[in-house]
Amino acid sequence: MTTELFGFLACEAKTEVRLVHAKAIPVILTWPDEWRCWLTVDTSEALKLQQPLANGRLKIVAEGTRADPA
Repeated sequence: MTTELFGFLACEAKTEVRLVHAKAIPVILTWPDEWRCWLTVDTSEALKLQQPLANGRLKIVAEGTRADPA
């Protein structure tokens, strides 16, 4: 039997994201050393990556209403 699993780490929403979702955003790892850390180190060390990007690092590129059903 094969089981496929995935997970993601969330953190507080910063300025740009709060306009869309006020509670949380997935953590975005932007550097190879962060990816390696997430994939290889002990959990206590990997959880130190649970930080939002600094304000101004994300850019809203599209706006509009939701197209999916409620």
